[in-house]
Parts: sequence; C-alpha cells; structure tokens
Amino acid sequence: MRVLLQFRMVFGAVRSHFQKVEHAVGLGGAQVWALSVIVAEPGLGVGRLASALNIRQPTASNMLKALQARGLVTAKKSETDRRVLQLFITAEGQSLLDAVPGPPMGVLPSALMSLPTEALQRLENDLNALVDRLAIDPKTAQTPLADL
Repeated sequence: MRVLLQFRMVFGAVRSHFQKVEHAVGLGGAQVWALSVIVAEPGLGVGRLASALNIRQPTASNMLKALQARGLVTAKKSETDRRVLQLFITAEGQSLLDAVPGPPMGVLPSALMSLPTEALQRLENDLNALVDRLAIDPKTAQTPLADL
C-alpha cells in the first residue's frame, strides 16, 4: 500500500504541475515541452522534435500545427533541402515559455533526470517488472503524460 500511495503522490504532482502550466499559459504540458525543445535546438526538424519528446512523428506534427496556429512557432524550409522544415520559436512563443511555472519539460522528467544513474537504473528495472505484470501495450509509452 505504501508504494501505491507513492504512485498517487507522483501522479498527483504531475497532474498539479500540468494544471498550473495550463492555467498560467493556456497550453498543455506537452506543447510547452515542445517549445522548450525548439528553443534549445533552433532549426530542428519535426523528426528530431518527436525524438526529443519521445513521441511519434504524426503526434509531433499535430502538436506543431496547433503551436503554429497560435503564432508560437514558425516553420521554414531548409536552405539545403527544401523538403525539410526547420522549426523556430516566435517572440510570442518565447514570452509564453518565459511565463511557465516550473520546468517546461514537466516535473517528472526533470526529477528523473536529477536522479543518480544507479537510482535511475534500479527504478527502470523495478518498473520493467511492474510493466510486465500489467501486460501493458508498449505503444502507450508514446503518449505524453500531459495527454493521459
């Protein structure tokens, strides 16, 4: 029961963070994370964005359409390969990102990245055992936490 309570606390913290983000800037957590990736890597493509967010490319494309519609991101064709779109944050997107409370990638990824390697490896091994017992479809791992 103690472990179940810990899961509740973790998911409660994640949900609370996403609610604060949405209230503060009017965007979901995955969209905010996408903006932060684009700021960190100006000119990256949709495939690289999808990889950085660990989501499928069509999901990233749909997210980008929404960000572009709000004027937060621009997409320009690459000078070297006109088939490739390069993504850039707009001034409005940067202002919005600056107003985000807490880490733009979310509290859980941020906390996980701060764990020592050994602790992260133990956690991964133990969660693998739990995932095996739950018989979870691996495709669900591609859904951003903010969309659950």
